[in-house]
Amino acid sequence: MNRSTAFRDVPFMGVIWVVDEAMKLGFRNLDPDWCNLGQGMPEIGPLKGAPDRLNAINVAVGDLAYGPVGGIDALRERVADHYNRLFRQGKASQYTKANVGIAAGGRLMLSRFVAALGEHRLGHVVPDYTAYEDLLDYHRHRITPVAIETKPDTNFHIPADRFDAIVRDEKLNSFLISNPCNPTGNLIEGDELAKYVQVARERDCWLCLDEFYSHFIVDEDGNPGAGPVSGAAYVDDVNRDPVVIIDGLTKNYRYPGLRVGWIVGPTDVIEQVTRTASAIDGGPPVPMQRAAYDLLEPRRADQETNAVRAAFADKRRLMVNELTKMGVNVQNSGRGTFYLWADLKDLPPPLSNSDEFFRKALTRKVMTVPGRFFDVNPGRVRAAEMIGETWTRFSFGPPIDNVRLGLDRLRSICDQAQLAKAS
Repeated sequence: MNRSTAFRDVPFMGVIWVVDEAMKLGFRNLDPDWCNLGQGMPEIGPLKGAPDRLNAINVAVGDLAYGPVGGIDALRERVADHYNRLFRQGKASQYTKANVGIAAGGRLMLSRFVAALGEHRLGHVVPDYTAYEDLLDYHRHRITPVAIETKPDTNFHIPADRFDAIVRDEKLNSFLISNPCNPTGNLIEGDELAKYVQVARERDCWLCLDEFYSHFIVDEDGNPGAGPVSGAAYVDDVNRDPVVIIDGLTKNYRYPGLRVGWIVGPTDVIEQVTRTASAIDGGPPVPMQRAAYDLLEPRRADQETNAVRAAFADKRRLMVNELTKMGVNVQNSGRGTFYLWADLKDLPPPLSNSDEFFRKALTRKVMTVPGRFFDVNPGRVRAAEMIGETWTRFSFGPPIDNVRLGLDRLRSICDQAQLAKAS
């Protein structure tokens, strides 16, 4: 059989494409001479004020067997208790282990969730997480994706009243959104997040909140903000409200390599989502779940998230200041995630084009992500692009010295371009 007809052309997800392009030039993960200001990975080493990093995983003989497809009871209960402690104190309706499912990472849990959806219309925003594109594309025989464009003049934000109108006018059955948003950093919180949940309840529209960056919050002045933030705080009845939350250890707890993610929602939905795992992945590794159980011990978890907000606020401040000096416009970056969503339009050509900027930065061993990858367009059926060629995403995930090194190199590139323009 001809391989060109037997297999389709499978693209890399945007951020993985960036890493693959860098690897062609010698990049290897954690190489100190490379500055990965592209990939969405938080620094994984010791952090001031944080608990000691995990450095060993004990494996019991019984843990070498297949585990439950939905995760072990101990971790499911730990996750339920975690949400009740942080977001549901004093509320009559509480999460239990039956409200929680575990998967080997967030993308896998998102895949399970979408696989469990029936035939309906699913709304999503643009820009948003690059993996949503293929995730939704795989299920377009059942699901009709409805793109909702957000724009710079509203800081890429959808007010709650507009969300209500969108759900009504587009006849949406579900709505998927990252909060805070990857890549824009837009944060839905407080009364507005409560209204989103209320709209979902009143319109009978399933609200899927991807909360993987919900601990990375700054206030209006760029200082460590109050957090974490979760839609779980505004659910009335955990088994009736059409709200599911997806999160994990990858970003907020800085353990991407453990591949532990979870979903929290009504018990009947968790049951259906878990059943998809019987064919998709077979269930998460038990040893990693036991490690996750210890990492979510309340005192340890709080210590970690407080340290994260302090350290990442410092790195964000550094990146905002340095990119601004280069002539990069970061005024539309929000208050969440560890990214800056930036406009290169004021840089001298060709650096004002995000792909050209990316290629030039690679020559100095710095990685960024062209904004086009966040133009979520399942099946590439939409002809018009919603994201201009000048937008790019910068990550301040690495340690601060590495972030500073990368910014110094980018500034050298921009300075050279300005001199060439002036001559």
